[in-house]
Amino acid sequence: MANWPFTQGVHDLGNGLYGYVQPDGTWGWSNAGLVSSRGETLLVDTLMSVPLTRTMLEDFARVDGGAKIDKVVNTHANPDHFFGNGVVEDAEIIATAKTAEEMSGFDPKGLANLSANYEKMGEAGEFLFETMGRKFDFSGVDELTLPSRTFSDRLTLQVGDKTVELVDLGPAHTASDTIAWVPGDSVVFTGDLLFNEGHPVLWAGPMSRWIAACRYIEDLKPETVVPGHGPICEVDAVRNMRHYFEHLMQEARGRFEAGMPWREAARDIPMKEYAHWTDPERIVANVYSLYKEWDPDLEAAPPPVIFAEMNRYRKEPAHEGCGHAH
Repeated sequence: MANWPFTQGVHDLGNGLYGYVQPDGTWGWSNAGLVSSRGETLLVDTLMSVPLTRTMLEDFARVDGGAKIDKVVNTHANPDHFFGNGVVEDAEIIATAKTAEEMSGFDPKGLANLSANYEKMGEAGEFLFETMGRKFDFSGVDELTLPSRTFSDRLTLQVGDKTVELVDLGPAHTASDTIAWVPGDSVVFTGDLLFNEGHPVLWAGPMSRWIAACRYIEDLKPETVVPGHGPICEVDAVRNMRHYFEHLMQEARGRFEAGMPWREAARDIPMKEYAHWTDPERIVANVYSLYKEWDPDLEAAPPPVIFAEMNRYRKEPAHEGCGHAH
C-alpha cells in the first residue's frame, strides 16, 4: 500500500487539487484539502484552532488560485474539522443539516478552559487534556462559525470547471460523515471516514454503516485518497480499515456471546496487523459501541466514561496483540 510522504503542509495532488497534512495524525491533528479551478476554490475542512487554520490558509495562498477561499465544506462535526471556520472570511460554509446541528452543540470554551478545569473532571479530564488540551491553542474560538448552507444526502458543486460531489455516508464516525469526490481527477477527500494507519473511533455508528461507507469509497476506485488523519494514500487504505472493522466485529461478537464484559473484551481482542496503528485506546470506544448495539439494555457509557476508560487503557502495559506499551 503506497502512502505519500507523511510531511506537514501542502501536498500537490495535481491539476489544481491539494491535500493539507498534519503529522502525526493522532487526536486533533487532522487533514484538509483544496480544490482550485478557474479562479474558484473549495476548502475541505478547517483545523482544530485559529492559529493552525491561519497557517494552512497562508500555505494554500502560495499555490495557484489559493489566495481566496470561496466555499468551505465541513465533512463532519468534530472540532478538528471545523473550529477554524471563523478564519475563512466571506466564504460560504456548507455541511449536511445533521452535521450543522451536531456542530451547534459544541462549546468552544470548554476546550479552551481545559487546562484550568481538567483536574476537576477526573480521568476523563486528564485524557482530554493530554490528547488535546495540552497541544492546541484554542484562543480565538470564542464562538462557533456554523454552516451558512446545508443539504441532505448529497450535493453537487461546481468549482470552476470541476465537479465536486458531496455525499453523506453517515451515521458512522459521527451522526453525519460527508466525502468530497472529484470524479474528473479521481480524488476523494474522506474526512474521518478514513484514519490511515490510526485506530478509528466510533462516536455514532453502527459499525456496519461505516463498513458500508468504506465499500462505497472503494467502489469509486479513486486514484488518490486524502484521509481525515494520516498520510495521503491509495484506496487500499480504505479497504484495510474495512478489514479492521470486520476483524473487530467478529472478535467482539464471540466475546459478547461468551458473556465477557466490554472493557475486558477491548483488552482481549488481538490486534495482529493493526498493532502499529496509532491511538490503540480507541478500541475501547469501538467495542463498547458494538456491545451497546447488540444489547440496547447495556448500561450506558457516556463520553466521560469512555474517555476515562481510554485513559486507563493508555496507562496499562502492552495489551494482547497491541505490540507496545501505552
